[in-house]
Amino acid sequence: QEHLVESGGGLVEAGGSLRLSCVASAISVRLNDMAWYRQSPGKERELVATITFGGSTHVVDSVQGRFTISRDDAENTVFLQMNSLKAEDTAVYYCNAPNTWLGDVWGQGTQVTVSS
Repeated sequence: QEHLVESGGGLVEAGGSLRLSCVASAISVRLNDMAWYRQSPGKERELVATITFGGSTHVVDSVQGRFTISRDDAENTVFLQMNSLKAEDTAVYYCNAPNTWLGDVWGQGTQVTVSS
């Protein structure tokens, strides 16, 4: 069973926007720290953004001012709004809940491709 399911990826032109969603089951996004990671071909997986159970958010410098992480407690969903996309944002994006009662949980990923 997949406890984190991402969606919203796709092909977009540089400068465009996408909103990724991560729907959680058996895990409360309100009660857990959540994160988005990404992995480009030939590179290690890297952190993109975090949101704590208390609602504090953080994005890494490379996406500062362009990406926003948020959540909808009623929908038990975490979002990653990505604006002003660049070719270097091309990656598989993964949703993560690191410290749940199930342990460290990952989604299956969603592909984002930005054409230049």
